[in-house]
Amino acid sequence: MRARRILCCLTLFCLFTTVSFGQPPGGSRETQPLEAPIPSTLEKLKESGRLHSRLRSFAPRLNGQEKPQPKLAEFETHIKPVLSNFCVDCHGPDSEEGNLRIDTLNPDLLHGKDVAWWLEVLAAVSKGEMPPEDGEELSDHDRALLVEWLTSEIQTASTVRRAEQVHSSFRRLTRYETNYALQDLLGLPYDFARDLPPDPSSEDGFQNSSETLSMSAIQFAAYRELSSNALQKAIVHGEKPTPIYWDISMQDAAAIDFRKQDQQIKNLEKQFKDDPEPLAKRLKNARATPRDTYYLDLTSGQTASEEWAYYGAQYARKPTDKMPTDSPAESNVVAVIPPRKRLIVELGDTIPEEGTLRVRVRAARKSVENPRLPSLRLEFGWQASNDSYAAVHVGGPDKIIEATPDHPQFYEWEVPLSEVQPRNSVRHINKLGDLPSPSEFIKLVNSSISAADVQIDHVSVSANVYKQWPPASHSRIFIESENKSDESVYAREVLANFMPQAWRREITDAEIAQKLKLFTTIRPQCDDFEQAMTEVLATVLSSPQFLYVSHAGALASDAQNAPNYNLATRLAIFLWCSIPDAELLKLASEGKLGDPAVLNAQVDRMLADPRSRRFSEQFVRQWLGMQLLDYLNVDRKTYPQFDPALKEAMLEEPVAFFHEVLQNNHSVLDFIHADYTLANERLATHYGINDVYGNDFRRVELEPKHQRGGLLTQAGLLAMNSDGKDSHPLKRGIWVLKSLLNDPPPPPPAAVPIIDLADPEIAKLTLKQRIENHRDQAACKSCHAKIDPWGIAFENFDAVGRWRTQVGGKPVDASSLLFNKQELNGIDGLKRFLLEDRQDQFTQAIVHKLTTYGLGRPLNFGDRASVDQIAAELRQKGDGLATAIKLIVASDLFQSE
Repeated sequence: MRARRILCCLTLFCLFTTVSFGQPPGGSRETQPLEAPIPSTLEKLKESGRLHSRLRSFAPRLNGQEKPQPKLAEFETHIKPVLSNFCVDCHGPDSEEGNLRIDTLNPDLLHGKDVAWWLEVLAAVSKGEMPPEDGEELSDHDRALLVEWLTSEIQTASTVRRAEQVHSSFRRLTRYETNYALQDLLGLPYDFARDLPPDPSSEDGFQNSSETLSMSAIQFAAYRELSSNALQKAIVHGEKPTPIYWDISMQDAAAIDFRKQDQQIKNLEKQFKDDPEPLAKRLKNARATPRDTYYLDLTSGQTASEEWAYYGAQYARKPTDKMPTDSPAESNVVAVIPPRKRLIVELGDTIPEEGTLRVRVRAARKSVENPRLPSLRLEFGWQASNDSYAAVHVGGPDKIIEATPDHPQFYEWEVPLSEVQPRNSVRHINKLGDLPSPSEFIKLVNSSISAADVQIDHVSVSANVYKQWPPASHSRIFIESENKSDESVYAREVLANFMPQAWRREITDAEIAQKLKLFTTIRPQCDDFEQAMTEVLATVLSSPQFLYVSHAGALASDAQNAPNYNLATRLAIFLWCSIPDAELLKLASEGKLGDPAVLNAQVDRMLADPRSRRFSEQFVRQWLGMQLLDYLNVDRKTYPQFDPALKEAMLEEPVAFFHEVLQNNHSVLDFIHADYTLANERLATHYGINDVYGNDFRRVELEPKHQRGGLLTQAGLLAMNSDGKDSHPLKRGIWVLKSLLNDPPPPPPAAVPIIDLADPEIAKLTLKQRIENHRDQAACKSCHAKIDPWGIAFENFDAVGRWRTQVGGKPVDASSLLFNKQELNGIDGLKRFLLEDRQDQFTQAIVHKLTTYGLGRPLNFGDRASVDQIAAELRQKGDGLATAIKLIVASDLFQSE
């Protein structure tokens, strides 16, 4: 495990080269800082740090003409004496600190078994961690000798070992890849993989690793059932269902509540007819504008609270088979929905199980003077009894209501009913009006954070809606043909169209014949042709040819183009988390995808496609470990302002920020610091940023006073690395080392003492002082000295990522010293250090993570030279994120899997 952990950190060490990376003889920047003054801004530091990058002058070691040999003579003459003088006392026959005996390590890195230990030696020497403070100081000359020899030998050994090793990314599709593949294949935006178990994560944190993606017999049965269910949603039988409609004007909807208000006023006038003062007061309250959703008569100004109760189905609307007009007359009565309030439209118990539910709402913002645009969200739900209730967000993103009261507009949602879960379980069991109630409703929610009301005057709902019959999902499987009357011929045509898309390659006649044989066998047992083909196509989708990311080898009828088909699949899985589209498959069939210019153009096309958002979401969540935020339990007493809207925004910001960097090919150094972020109103409010309105995420420029920029200061990432009540320097430090620098610390040893908060003296200490006290214990010092300083730099951020300058009435102390005595002064100091001294390490780390994800397997020592080459080219070409993707795709690593 120790060796495995070291190998996970391979890309760190390329930072400290001498000859090959152009480092001057004086050692690393970490041990010998620049004498020039620090630039005034972090943005300037990006450029000055880039100019000092050692990777910019990197050149591959091997020319491919001579078989490389280990430099053993150089080791004996120059390296061994240095190790003997400075290292053997602690790592020799008399003492083996850290279980390392350096005098017995095999200096042949090309063929020996001690590469992992040599990597650890290089890391310790390069970062100034060894020799220790109390040992004899290593001269700059000797340090340069060690680093140069080790770097050169490691680079050569990595290249040699890759050439000698067999690499494979053979694995099944992940849960999310299966879902996206079915969406793209069937043309339906459904959550097909909802019922599949979650995928495990590898040691690197990725769910698409070949190490973890095996398949059991139980899983195979689940995939078989999933395939059948997906096809049944795509394929229809019989005649087109009859649509049903609900057409509701707010004038009609408000009638019952206006009557209730009129009756209430009459009762008050009767009750207090002899007492005018209390009557006036109560009438004023009865006629006051309600705080919740209410109806407003635009002519008279009368208002009445919108009331709804589930029992008795008194608010349920009856459907009709008459199609409503597209432009109903405008009503004098509107429903006004204040922020975070809702309007319920009850539709009874006749909403079908399948088909599309189309909801059209004529709406406007209530005020034109208010610059804030409200948002409207659609939910579907039901309430059967007091303790049986559900409401789920449906129909996609919230609608931004830009229309004015004088010119209201229709806003439309389309909801696939087969995807709505849960449905009311007593439908078709109880009668409408009974208890538990079988009725269902739609809910229109003003999801705005700020004060911006929505007014609605008309709601139109249609069920069993199909734009065409059969629907497009059916027609893309059962293609047009003159041979539809000849089932065996037509079945062959359907298979010949469907199978190459599903299996991502050309199909042999034998493979089609096998499926036709199955069709012939089961056809007599099926009601119609479509039912029989559904069963046959389900076997196509439950085949390893669909479920596994495999090589299109000898089985393909066009074996010559197999590498092109393999490349098309890897490319689609990487950038779209899905299967290749028609253009990629066409280029593969023509043998053109391997052409560098064609491949580069395809990467551009794929990154510009909306499906690339899948890559951003999946990579970011796995790279940064954002499942921690999914399950974060924040102490609501300490942070009462932490609400679902804020958590939702926290989850979105890292993904939106990454996608912005990707789409604009911004520098990967923007992940360390940027003068912009992506935020909505709720998140901007949390950050203290003004004039950001609405729920949609947009680019927001940052100023120094905001104390934000890059991933390090994003609230969600800070919150997930807290304990929900206070900051957690240890979690935050480990996260930086593991996720951003690819330098994960070792796991804690057994029987580590804990901080005893029962001790009154310890309880008085600040969090930083408690950590320092804990670090002073012998069992904890070696690890915590490498972790704590990184986490303490975040102490100005509380458990939910808010900026703070005091804790418990005391000023926050966010200063710390790294193991090599480098000072970090808060988050600004951490960013400055990373941008000045660790740009290369971070660049190599992000390349390592992207490559691991792109290959779908862990990287090993044999991959190191290729990763170094990609990182060097990235630095030389300006550090763009999209550039990094292109370099990975063009690399031997990606193309030779």
